[in-house]
Amino acid sequence: MFEGMLVRLRALRPEDAEHHVRWRNDPEVVRWAAGGDPLFGPVTAEAIRLGFDTMLRLNPRESAVFTVEDLADGTVIGMADYRDLDPYAGVATLGVTIGEREFWGRGHGRDALRLLVDHLFGAYGLNRLELDTWSGNERAVRAFTKLGFREEGRRRSAVLVEGERYDRVLFGMLREEWANPRDAVHALHGSSCPFG
Repeated sequence: MFEGMLVRLRALRPEDAEHHVRWRNDPEVVRWAAGGDPLFGPVTAEAIRLGFDTMLRLNPRESAVFTVEDLADGTVIGMADYRDLDPYAGVATLGVTIGEREFWGRGHGRDALRLLVDHLFGAYGLNRLELDTWSGNERAVRAFTKLGFREEGRRRSAVLVEGERYDRVLFGMLREEWANPRDAVHALHGSSCPFG
């Protein structure tokens, strides 16, 4: 379990499936999370249950799905994941979805993503993290940029949302660009010891 300023990330549980069914059948969540991709939703409860069987058995050395809870009251508000973790290349792909609309635009997604970034750079010693969104999702673009991700490219006109074409925007962060809070404390206090 990882705690931030607004959220905690915890291991996925079977009972979390009910939230995923609701989010993936909410047209607004599907629109913002996946650019309206019909593979994301709508979906049946049975399809989610089958997917959960797989997600609950993921090997964390390759991929994992976490539940995002509001730190204030423990409400389940979303999910965060990493996948395609390649220890040889030192790369993984990330994703975050806040499914509860009342938590949109309040920093919860950014806090969840920061926790995931800290975990992957800290525990796995990766060199690079990647994620993407569609160009119409300006809130996600701002959140990724504020965390230190850099836009690295675009797949032009690759996303179709409600009959309109958007770019797929690709972001990356290198290990040396990561703002490790412990390193910031050492910098403030002038310590050169990495374990102090």
